Amino acid sequence: MVTSTVLGFPRMGPNRELKKALEAHWAGKISEADLLATAKDLRLKHWKLQKEQGVDVVASNDFSLYDHVLDHSVMFNVIPERYTKFKLSTTETFFAMGRGLQRAATESASAVDVTSQEMVKWFDSNYHFMRPEFSNKTEFKLNTTKPVDEYLEAKAAGIATRPVLLGPVSFLYLGKATKDSTGLETISLLEKLLPVYQELLGKLAEAGAEWVQIDEPILVFDLPENVRAAYKKAYEALASATKPKIMFATYFGELGSNLDVVKGLPVEGIHVDLVRAPQQLDSVLDILNDTQVFSAGVVNGRNIWKTNLEEAVATVQKIAQKIGAERVNVAGSSSFLHTPHTLESETKLPEDVKQWFAFAKEKVRELAVIAKAVAQGPAEVREELEANKKAMDARKASNFATVQAVRERQSKVTGDDYKRKSPFPTRKEVQKEKLNLPEFPTTTIGSFPQTKEIRVARQKHTKGELSPEEYEKFIEREIQEVVKFQEECGLDVLVHGEPERSDMSEYFGQRLDGILFTVNGWVQSYGSRCVRPPIIAGDISRPNPMTVKESKYAQSLTDKPMKGMLTGPVTLLRWSFPRDDAPDALQAEQLALALRDEVLDLEAAGIYVIQVDEPALREGLPLRKADWAPYLDWAVKAFQLSTAGVEDRTQIHSHFCYSDFNDIFDSIKALDADVTTIENSKSDMKLLKAFKNGNYEAWVGPGVYDIHSPRVPSVEEIVERAKEMLEVIPRDLLWINPDCGLKTRGWAETKAALINLVEAAKECRKL
Repeated sequence: MVTSTVLGFPRMGPNRELKKALEAHWAGKISEADLLATAKDLRLKHWKLQKEQGVDVVASNDFSLYDHVLDHSVMFNVIPERYTKFKLSTTETFFAMGRGLQRAATESASAVDVTSQEMVKWFDSNYHFMRPEFSNKTEFKLNTTKPVDEYLEAKAAGIATRPVLLGPVSFLYLGKATKDSTGLETISLLEKLLPVYQELLGKLAEAGAEWVQIDEPILVFDLPENVRAAYKKAYEALASATKPKIMFATYFGELGSNLDVVKGLPVEGIHVDLVRAPQQLDSVLDILNDTQVFSAGVVNGRNIWKTNLEEAVATVQKIAQKIGAERVNVAGSSSFLHTPHTLESETKLPEDVKQWFAFAKEKVRELAVIAKAVAQGPAEVREELEANKKAMDARKASNFATVQAVRERQSKVTGDDYKRKSPFPTRKEVQKEKLNLPEFPTTTIGSFPQTKEIRVARQKHTKGELSPEEYEKFIEREIQEVVKFQEECGLDVLVHGEPERSDMSEYFGQRLDGILFTVNGWVQSYGSRCVRPPIIAGDISRPNPMTVKESKYAQSLTDKPMKGMLTGPVTLLRWSFPRDDAPDALQAEQLALALRDEVLDLEAAGIYVIQVDEPALREGLPLRKADWAPYLDWAVKAFQLSTAGVEDRTQIHSHFCYSDFNDIFDSIKALDADVTTIENSKSDMKLLKAFKNGNYEAWVGPGVYDIHSPRVPSVEEIVERAKEMLEVIPRDLLWINPDCGLKTRGWAETKAALINLVEAAKECRKL
């Protein structure tokens, strides 16, 4: 019989219950016990919900209070000394590693001041993980038995689950060496780590687990030979121990050149992504031995479009005919972590459009339907198959997708549209005269704290309880406060704070034709941070200005330069659920043309500093280097098209998160931004050396403190960071700014940190 299986499910709950509990706990409003009780309740509800959809196998240990990779770090004792020295509890240590901890001394406890670990993108998804830190002193041991505990928790509720683990090779490869272990290759620690995995697998077997899912997603990368070779050693060692059967899972791309690594591994099952890489089906089937189970990832774990069930059933039938139905699993391409909880909450989507989508709950049902259609025949699920086909046909026939005026404008784009009027050296002198900024100019990355008052006002406005005029006055008061603080603080280039924006992608999605948005389509970004990605469903255009009114009002309050804030075309594309019926390049160009109109309107309104954020440009790189060139070609052109229409006096900024530019530095230069700000506070200076080695001529603003943590950096700390930066960046090109926007921070820590930042800039001017 074909078996339906789930690789992972969203954690937050249908109404973001986990987010609310986490933030209440961090604020001291609920106890750790209350938080853990909420988490347990959510896990049970999620397991039951999935089983109710008719799926055969659900995952456990896919749940986390912050991040599943961080779970593994704490579980395996990969805890840097800067945390252990404070003698924190396991939960306190976990959250300190995730978000930092700054706590004053009390009569019973000493003060704590520690930064979080580095946060980086999970492959090319919009989820972030906390990067493990390994050293020569790392001593692996089991600190917790979380996978076993949660397996037994489900078992006690009468639900047999398949626990999920991040595989040992991926865990090591995705980590980094600590500064005191320079030169350490993390993969060299494999022999020390494997006994702990063996111990954990033994405990899972003892608890009754029949299968365990071990994720090894790095196999979709181009890997060095020593990492490829590590797989044979690792899985032969695991096979020699008492253990459940292993479902060896890869996702997000094609095995490709690593196919030979997987061939012959002593595992009982292999999962691959057939949504992103359907072309690998036959080659993977050919390397299976006579007993291995094949898990076919045919339901998209990364997007919200309904699965074409007719095509998916045909694919699974082909597999079953070749290897036998009893050896086939039907699965998502990856965990459903990257999709919203359920479509049932979306009461405002038009019904004719809503039928095109499937969120996590609906995707689980799709798995059950596909498996049943193959195992028992299509007649057993005829009604659902027919409804699915009707939805597929309706989408194809819809006139929502293609807008002739948009396509005509795209056809008229010329090479000159991508070029600024003058080269940077000329623009630099014009901008220096226009803006008259001091040495080491200071600014922020855009957003200021989104307070409870802002969220409540937005909700009231949405519900009609606050009139448009009342809401506009409220937003103006918020802008006044932000501008007033920045002037008092002494920042050089100001922002309006973005109180009107719920999210840097959703806000624009709500103001562009061709894009739909949800009421409750929340997806976890990191920790408790959730976003509602727009849904690109048709050709994109800008019917009206989106940000000009607020920026113009903010500029009227100050004589200092006010920075207009926009999200770039590549980021808007990557942080949305994109169309699956149009090339990414086409969608990015449409977004770029819409933003070009906005940039020119901002300039016409007297805004002469405009930031077009592109945090997703680097993180959106294809996972294989062979695919980089075509991506970078259209991605760079999209940014250029957005920004190149302005006069020389207008200063274009861009911002990048979590980015290692070394491999794509020529493309960063080709963007031709005047100022590039980057998240840098938790990265080593290797990232900045690219700017020196690449002969970068424009201004650079590496982040001097981490905004994902509530801790406040001292003046001395920021000055020391700036001194390190001056070793690779000329002083006349260095800006001083935080890592990213300040939306998730509280006002108290924001004010304290920015006051210290401005003071640090003054100290730097004395150097």
